Amino acid sequence: MTQHQDRQQNEGDAEGVRSDVLIVGAGPTGLVLACDLARRGVRALVVERAPELFPGSRGKGVQPRTLEVFDDLGVLDEVLRGGGPAPVGMMWQGGARVGEHRMFEEVEATEGAPYTGPWLLPQWRTQRILLDRLRELGGDVMFGVELTGLTQDAEAVTATLIPVEGGSPVTFRAGYAVAADGGRSTVRRLAGIKMTGERVDPAPMLVADVVIPTLDRDNWHIFPPAEDGAGFAVLCPLPHTQEFQFVAQSAAGSEITAQDVRALVAEFTHIPAGEITEVLWASDFTVNAALADRFRDGRVFLAGDAAHIHSPAGGQGLNTSVQDAYNLGWKLAAVLRDGAPEELLDTYEEERLPNAAAMLGLSTRIHRGEERRGADTRQLGLDQRNSSLTCETRTGLAEDALKAGDRAPDGMRDGLRLFDLYRGPHFTLLAVDTPLPERLPDLPGLRTAQTGPYEAYGRGLYLVRPDGYIAWAGSAADPVEAQADDLHTWASRAAQPNRLAPRG
Repeated sequence: MTQHQDRQQNEGDAEGVRSDVLIVGAGPTGLVLACDLARRGVRALVVERAPELFPGSRGKGVQPRTLEVFDDLGVLDEVLRGGGPAPVGMMWQGGARVGEHRMFEEVEATEGAPYTGPWLLPQWRTQRILLDRLRELGGDVMFGVELTGLTQDAEAVTATLIPVEGGSPVTFRAGYAVAADGGRSTVRRLAGIKMTGERVDPAPMLVADVVIPTLDRDNWHIFPPAEDGAGFAVLCPLPHTQEFQFVAQSAAGSEITAQDVRALVAEFTHIPAGEITEVLWASDFTVNAALADRFRDGRVFLAGDAAHIHSPAGGQGLNTSVQDAYNLGWKLAAVLRDGAPEELLDTYEEERLPNAAAMLGLSTRIHRGEERRGADTRQLGLDQRNSSLTCETRTGLAEDALKAGDRAPDGMRDGLRLFDLYRGPHFTLLAVDTPLPERLPDLPGLRTAQTGPYEAYGRGLYLVRPDGYIAWAGSAADPVEAQADDLHTWASRAAQPNRLAPRG
């Protein structure tokens, strides 16, 4: 146990609750949530059953919307340094190259959407970057600790934790618990939440990280099925490593050996088994799509694979999981630290469950060849228009106009980059080609800015949530006092039940 965790326990003994939030699982979901909470001054304990971070490349495609989240969390530079763009696919047949295949449509960066993606970054590296950031923020992970019991009352959750290598169980109290412990979630089972789903593909699959020095790293190598439809494999070079991610249909059992991996590479490609010099990690899986019946049970929340299981096709899983954590983090902090109404936490399931359901459908269609990867997989078009947190006061907007509930675009106006303005744990009120109201909603750490005309927004006022979505939008044609009153109504209902504050 680290000094930081000792301090949390000692403080907790005096309070009766040892931490604000217990996060079970140190994958991308748990680490993003822990980072987001730490920068907001919320004490979170992260426990992970494994003795170390996940060692494989599994979730390697980072979509543009997730890059924006990483920008906000302060890890984008490391993510860009550690990854690279997806290479052009190369089709093989009978040991010969038969043509290129564009895995993803080429998209030009724009002022409002500077990241195009997907950015390839092996999952093990993503997690190392996030853990380093968490430690910079004063947090850490307790590895080798298993959750064996979980109950809750009106004030907190009570968890039973036990060291995997042996030791006495510890009873731990926290305000809330978050399941970030994967598709076989212990937290989900203990909370009694069921999942509903289907088998997407009857064929078992294998994914492995291998080293093949004789294979060029300029392409994503694709080996289509034989004429009878049997067999399929891909070898994707992982940036800034000597590794390839190998994915193929597999009949292997649960115990996968390096010899099994080498045999499958030789079976489905032209590469002899002897040319695979290392097998660093391997796992088999079945392609299922399943969704938890609900994402919340009182003080317990489900996030990431604990809430939704999916096909890896389209690269949506890790990214949707990050969005779960990003959505939940600011809401937990608002309730725990800023006095926001408890009802704010209801909007987590309201917003994330429909999004996850749509992601499952998209991934399944891509897996079955019914839809190509495109704009939807980049996740920049995800919105919260139907959320009870969203308020659009303007009328007569064009069909393609930016509306409340949409992602707030980036841009450079009057020497100000909007993503720089939004970065951090705060709401932002942006006035585009219109004055700011004299009275402002009393939202914690509220930032304000006024810019000239910007076509991506249109003229008006925009209140941007901490997770980068527009919560409220008002017309520049409305009286300033009416705008202030409407902002007050939104803030008192949804985020901070306090008075309006004078500007400055």
